[in-house]
Amino acid sequence: SILSMVSVIIRNRNEEEHIGFAIQSVVDYFKDPEIIIVDNNSTDDSMKVVSLFDKYNIKKYSIKDHYTPGKALNFGVKQSSNDIILVLSAHAQITTLDVEMLDQWFRQGHVAVFGNQTPIYKGKRITKRYIWSHFTNDIKKNLYSDIEDRHFLHNAFCFYKKDFLLENPFDEDLSGKEDRYWALDVIKKGHTYLYDGNYQKCNHFYTSNGATWKGIG
Repeated sequence: SILSMVSVIIRNRNEEEHIGFAIQSVVDYFKDPEIIIVDNNSTDDSMKVVSLFDKYNIKKYSIKDHYTPGKALNFGVKQSSNDIILVLSAHAQITTLDVEMLDQWFRQGHVAVFGNQTPIYKGKRITKRYIWSHFTNDIKKNLYSDIEDRHFLHNAFCFYKKDFLLENPFDEDLSGKEDRYWALDVIKKGHTYLYDGNYQKCNHFYTSNGATWKGIG
């Protein structure tokens, strides 16, 4: 089962308010997951929060210099020991997980599966406008964003095949949107990814510096 084949990569920078929710949801939904924390010069108590979960299989790393999302993710993938990678935002909380469907999607040959996100602003579920409007209760292959005018994939809650990521790493020079550029690259190579908004879901908590949050609905 995929339940025991998952390594979860969580990037962290000053996420003490939410990272506990992220990790707790991982240990609630997965059986003995490997959790890899890649920290980016945090100055708050977020790594102390991570330490509350030390009885689980948690590995902690930090990238001090020239941090980029792609660099952190590629590093985390190399440290992982399981076949499936879940990239989870430090301010996301898994709420629905269907392992049988995930297994089916990967057996069908998709190289990544990303799930639905519900935006939560200070505890309140908010209307899905702007970028959030992509997160419908549908299943779509190679999802295209009319808003961004490019293919859309989102790394707040996305499953990957580890072997494929090792062969097709994220761009380490980008300061953001590494997921969109990766999606375009793999499509050009003839692969498919899936948006599963029906069976895989998470809450995505508001953070003041979160790029997804521009124009709160």
